[in-house]
Amino acid sequence: MEKIWLKSYQQGVPAEIELNEFQSLGELFEKSVAQYRDRVAYINMGVELKYGELDKLSRDFAAYLQSVLRLPQGARVALMMPNILQYPVCIFGALRAGYVVVNVNPLYTARELEHQLKDSGAEAIVILENFAVTLEQVVARMPVKHIVVARLGDMLGFPKGAIVNLVVKYVKKMVPAWSLPRAVSFRAALAKGAAAELQSVTVVQDDLAFLQYTGGTTGLSKGAMLIHRNILANLAQAHAWIRPALGKERHLVVTALPLYHIFALTANCFTFFKVGASNLLITNPRDIPAFVAELAKYPFTVITGVNTLFNAMLNNDAFCALDFSKLKVTLGGGMAVQKAVAEKWKLVTGKPLIEAYGLTETSPAATINPLDIPAYTGSIGLPVSSTEVVIRDDAGADVPLGERGELCVRGPQVMKGYYNRPDETAKVIMPDGFLLTGDIAVMDENGFVRIVDRKKDMILVSGFNVYPNEIEDVVAQHPGVLEVAAVGVPHEKSGEAVKIFVVKKDSGLTAEALIAHCREHLTGYKVPGQVEFRSELPKTNVGKILRRELRDEALKKA
Repeated sequence: MEKIWLKSYQQGVPAEIELNEFQSLGELFEKSVAQYRDRVAYINMGVELKYGELDKLSRDFAAYLQSVLRLPQGARVALMMPNILQYPVCIFGALRAGYVVVNVNPLYTARELEHQLKDSGAEAIVILENFAVTLEQVVARMPVKHIVVARLGDMLGFPKGAIVNLVVKYVKKMVPAWSLPRAVSFRAALAKGAAAELQSVTVVQDDLAFLQYTGGTTGLSKGAMLIHRNILANLAQAHAWIRPALGKERHLVVTALPLYHIFALTANCFTFFKVGASNLLITNPRDIPAFVAELAKYPFTVITGVNTLFNAMLNNDAFCALDFSKLKVTLGGGMAVQKAVAEKWKLVTGKPLIEAYGLTETSPAATINPLDIPAYTGSIGLPVSSTEVVIRDDAGADVPLGERGELCVRGPQVMKGYYNRPDETAKVIMPDGFLLTGDIAVMDENGFVRIVDRKKDMILVSGFNVYPNEIEDVVAQHPGVLEVAAVGVPHEKSGEAVKIFVVKKDSGLTAEALIAHCREHLTGYKVPGQVEFRSELPKTNVGKILRRELRDEALKKA
């Protein structure tokens, strides 16, 4: 196939990446800690953890799993924590000892947690005590044999750690009472591991690294099997893409998205670990004032996030007053970046908000905009190095350039398949290796891809396709709108009509004013017929607006 996108690559970005630089994520870790031992690897709640310190602590955790718990190589180790220093200790410890990491959303319900632990066959779990009560509800039915419970202040030193633990438990009452008789404390596990031997293991690119669960908002979640090659390839692709902008200086990357999510896991945790950067871990990014106060302390050079997070920051006066002189890269993914948000980000920071696109199944990056674009384009960018993209119709045939179809991706970052789901794997990975993304897209003559929308979110009005992203983009440009989501609802004459759910920025905003605004920018059949104001919109753990939940609510009222 002709890779027409290569002509649009930023200077210095290669067409292909080197796939054999590392054989495993453990090897990547060992080379980085040897090279950057005295640099700060992670910062959280004002406490710094150097690469050399992380080497020692992760070794102790690895030895605990291997020599104390005697878990066989390839065993599943679940991690159920937000962005705290314990997370990198555990993930790197597990990977360097040859285990498979199962990332778990700490906000899961008992039902969701039970499904994921059973499905993955996790034998051990590390969980923050704030969420231990959820595990208690299902542990009797679980394959989990070993439980390690961490406290928020465990890595913060004395007396700060003790004070944080007391405040979290007894003042803020953020730790519901729990009882897990077999549990071992995180600090005790590290102490036992420090006294134990760590045997070297052989891990190769084809070995499983993660069971990364996805699709939970539409039914039972599925474990995407991500092998070491998938993650190594994607971090190499991401590094090749951003290297021209980074230069040789030291970097500090803001990690507000949870590391248990594939976006931050690859982009922040692994990619920037390779180059010896410091990661500023934000434990609770929803507390925007506290988040911004933390940003003010550090000269950050890179920040990643989703549209809703950037929007929330831009609506905080203290954020807009920060010093952005060191900022090199802002990367947005996980959901569509809206034009109004991107333009305001450029106005406030002086730097473009670069939109990227990916899936859990692609580890995640598939396309990224060139970092030297001057302004928002509405595109998700170009296929990254060593990646092929085609647009196909429902019959699986490639459509002509410029026509709509399903976006399909092939490359070394594409997952091996869904764990124990050969039927589901066959639905998304075609015989020629292309992954069906479920997104409707077009590609232009320069290779830039534009997402029209998800197949399942498309609205059909009198036989015409209406795409929620387009509606939301227009509504978001109204100065009185803070957030918006568009869905399709039943309509007697047209089959479906557009309904929007809006969070106001201006309390005086009316439905009539919004509809008038839409009529100025949209064809008649696309104009919303219903407007519902909300104080907030339902979102996933990473801030993606849940259209399906809003649509289901609307259907019940219809």
